[in-house]
Amino acid sequence: MHHRLSTRRALVYVVLAALAWGTGGPTGALLSQYAGLTPLSTSFWRLAAAVVWLAVARLAVRRAPLGPVLVASPLRPVLSGLGLAACQLGYFTAIPRVGVGIATVIALGAAPIFITIVARERLTPALFAALAGLVLLSATSGTADLAGIAAAVMSAAGYSLTTLLNRNTPDPLTTALLGFTAGALFLAPFAALPTSLVGWLLIVYFGLIPTAFAYTLFYLGLRTLKASTASVIALLEPVVATAIAATMFHEHLTLTALTGAAIVLTAATAHSRHQ
Repeated sequence: MHHRLSTRRALVYVVLAALAWGTGGPTGALLSQYAGLTPLSTSFWRLAAAVVWLAVARLAVRRAPLGPVLVASPLRPVLSGLGLAACQLGYFTAIPRVGVGIATVIALGAAPIFITIVARERLTPALFAALAGLVLLSATSGTADLAGIAAAVMSAAGYSLTTLLNRNTPDPLTTALLGFTAGALFLAPFAALPTSLVGWLLIVYFGLIPTAFAYTLFYLGLRTLKASTASVIALLEPVVATAIAATMFHEHLTLTALTGAAIVLTAATAHSRHQ
């Protein structure tokens, strides 16, 4: 039996996960620039590299064999991996059809609503405020392409499925390893080799920080926090990604985006206080 985390520690874990996730988008952009990888190929290597890191971590802490875990719950890793793959595929399919802003709003914004409804938790004013902030933060031009919108909804559904499946998991490290393995297998048909050493180094980072580290902390936080609370705090991810884009890629931050970021931060803080 695992020990229940304190609420404060669980909140810290989810915040750290969101901060780590926020570096994923810029890393993906660098992989496209320096390694010639498509977004879907990048998604495969992200999960595959995380599998390696988590396997090493399990050996280091001498966890029990995987066999009994698979026998006890054979469908969970498959469905979790399917959710991870759908999240990646849906998001990157939506971007060229509806634009980054609309894809982000739907993929990240719909997930907390899906999770809250399925988990039978309360839709709070802070949640809706966070979604409004996300809309402002991601405000950009786009098109109302139905296929693109459907793909973004699929991404939100995949993320929601993974989150709901892995609430209160007794061993987040093993849960993440099995889910990433299944997800990597689903994405394997889209894989291509990086074209440079820099690309391989970026993959090593991508698998470690925004993936293995972030998801393990997120699953740890889900032991204690409501799924809806964790999903709202995770909206800090685009705030971090926007800040990195402005710093590293010299992207211009509008007053609207800054206002949206402030609203997301305020709403996430308010939502966490009601945990």
